[in-house]
Amino acid sequence: MGGSFDPPHEGHREISIRALTRLRLDCLWWMITPGNPLKDNAALPPLEDRMRRAASIAAHPRIVISGAEQVFATHYTAALVSRLRRRRPSVRFVWIMGSDNLAAFHRWASWRAIAQSLPIAVMSRPGALAAPLSARAAQALRDARVDENDAPTLARRRPPAWVYIGTPRSHASSTALRRAHGTS
Repeated sequence: MGGSFDPPHEGHREISIRALTRLRLDCLWWMITPGNPLKDNAALPPLEDRMRRAASIAAHPRIVISGAEQVFATHYTAALVSRLRRRRPSVRFVWIMGSDNLAAFHRWASWRAIAQSLPIAVMSRPGALAAPLSARAAQALRDARVDENDAPTLARRRPPAWVYIGTPRSHASSTALRRAHGTS
C-alpha cells in the first residue's frame, strides 16, 4: 500500500487490517513515498519522520513500514513494483489502494503496466465510495474485476485482477489532519 502518509492515521491502519483479513495476506507493507509525482511535495515532511510516525500508528506485527522507493531511487509505482517483483520473484504481491486513488489511477505513470503486473485491491474510502467504479481505469479493467466474495483468492490470481472491498467508514484523512494543523 503506497502513499505519502502525510500524516499517517488510524484510517490507514484500519484499511490495512481489513486488507490483511479480507485478502488473507501474510503481511502488508506501507510503501512510504519520498514524494508523489501527482502532488505538490514542497511542504512534505522528511521521509524518516513520516516513517517513524507510520510505525507508531501501524503498531501491528504484520504491517511493515518501508522506504523502498527511496532506497531503489524510483519515482513511480510501476518502477517500484517491477523492482520488487524482480527482487522477490516467489512473492505474490497485491497492490492496495483507496477508492480515491482508483478514481485517479488512469493518471498514474504506466497504470496499465501496474495492472498487468500484480492484482489490485481497492478499499472503499468515505467521499470516494461508488463513484470510482465508473472511473476510466475501473472501466478499462471491468472484465478483470473479481467479486468481493472472492477477495481471499486475489493474491493467487493472474493479473489483471482487481477487487473492490467495502470497509467500515473511517473519516480519518491525511488532508483533513494537515488542514486542522495548518500544514496543508
